[in-house]
Amino acid sequence: MSKSLFETAIETLDRVAKMMNLDPNILAVLKEPERELKVAIPVMMDDGHIEVFTGYRVQHSSVRGPCKGGIRYHPDVNLDEVKGLATLMTLKCAVVNLPYGGAKGGIKCDPFKMSKRELENMTRRYTVMIMPIIGSRRDIPAPDVNTNPETMGWIMDTVSMFEGRTVLEIVTGKPPDLGGSCGRFEATGRGVMLSTIQTLKKKRCDPEKTTVAIQGFGNVGSIAAKLLAEKGCKIIAVSDVTGGLYNPKGLDLNSILKYIETSENHLLKGYHKKGTETISNEELLLLDVDVLIPAALENQITGKNASKVKAKFIVEGANGPTTTKADSILEEKGAIIVPDILANSGGVVVSYFEWVQGIQCFFWDVGQVNSNLEKIMTNAFDSIWALSEKEKTNLRNAAFMIALKRVGNALRERGIFP
Repeated sequence: MSKSLFETAIETLDRVAKMMNLDPNILAVLKEPERELKVAIPVMMDDGHIEVFTGYRVQHSSVRGPCKGGIRYHPDVNLDEVKGLATLMTLKCAVVNLPYGGAKGGIKCDPFKMSKRELENMTRRYTVMIMPIIGSRRDIPAPDVNTNPETMGWIMDTVSMFEGRTVLEIVTGKPPDLGGSCGRFEATGRGVMLSTIQTLKKKRCDPEKTTVAIQGFGNVGSIAAKLLAEKGCKIIAVSDVTGGLYNPKGLDLNSILKYIETSENHLLKGYHKKGTETISNEELLLLDVDVLIPAALENQITGKNASKVKAKFIVEGANGPTTTKADSILEEKGAIIVPDILANSGGVVVSYFEWVQGIQCFFWDVGQVNSNLEKIMTNAFDSIWALSEKEKTNLRNAAFMIALKRVGNALRERGIFP
């Protein structure tokens, strides 16, 4: 049985803490989330019966500032997963030097089997039940798997109704008409693209001679694919929960993107084009490509399949897609992994921009947003790459070292209350 995301995160914390001689007292604090909330969410379904869903909100650390992290809707949501994601959010915010700590939330449900009204009612009830611990200066949610700007609009409206005023800064990832930031919807995928291009530059690889496979064709994967194609990369395979598409000569991305605009649940199933064949998610991970981007869910590359992965570069668009065992196998093979806490941090960076804009009620244009995002992510990438070379270690260890140092310094300087 594979380890939970939280167990994997703690394993990495322990390993890196030992490498950098981190104060064991600081490590002890960081191995336990500050707060875990579990809620039961009764929802009146369209047929009149009441369904009770289980929801979570976990705040891992508020040492560096308000907690920040998304909310996901998925049948496999559980407390350990949310704890692991919250832990990674603390490190993700620190690695790009944002004044945030980490949090995460989720509801165990199958959103594809629910109507829009049911989803809205569930979201609003969940919001009220976690309201005692969230707030624009305490914990700011955002979208994640199977949630989107509309979901954030419902949360913002619910909190605003209770507070008797419009609270733009309570969530990020909102629609632009509700105080959302330009460029936020594309931010995570853009960050994955930037991380990929920076990796190719460091290894002196030409993007126009680079083949890419992307597992997960939701918000992150589809935008990363589009932006990488614009940089000249050849996208030869993509997949989602219904399966994958493969064309060694390069997929017709425009055709695929147009298809999922109107397909059922915006999925790839049913797409056909001459020269394009169907493959499984498992097969996609093992393709002979230069860059593999796992942008679906955690624990996709494991000890069972890592030895068969042929990609030279793995850029983690998802959170925790590579297990600890797979990490060591891939490192022995010479693969370079750009870790999730760097590669997919574009979303939280632009969420930070949105939060700042909401507080100030002064909004930037998309050029300012994308320029500042590239600056922050490039600086973070360069720092991690330099430390990796200095310490003769992989990029994940280097990223964790930088993040742990920043969080550890903040904890040391604040002290322990009382």
